[in-house]
Amino acid sequence: QVQLVESGGGLVQPGGSLRLSCSASGSIFSINRMDWNRQAPGKQRELVAGIGSGGSTTFADSVKGRFTISRDSAKNTVYLQMNSLKPEDTAVYYCNLHSRYENYWGQGTQVTVSS
Repeated sequence: QVQLVESGGGLVQPGGSLRLSCSASGSIFSINRMDWNRQAPGKQRELVAGIGSGGSTTFADSVKGRFTISRDSAKNTVYLQMNSLKPEDTAVYYCNLHSRYENYWGQGTQVTVSS
């Protein structure tokens, strides 16, 4: 059974930084892609960033130039480095793992950007 565990969330001031991590464990035969999504209060969940098995990355326009995504394939871990954080980045951030047959989600980690 695949398990995803996110960590690194917390309360930061505008302009600050956080680094989120997501580690996957269990019976994983193939990871095609790992994404970070977020859901802000009163809003739908949205894709923030993603990284494919070949290392290609994508970002939402709202975070380009501020966020970076990386992975450590040996550890089945993906990271989201968030810089220059804004109040509108406040959300629960979810890790999403795309395997060949199924998508798996973590429990989410809260990021709050406030002074």
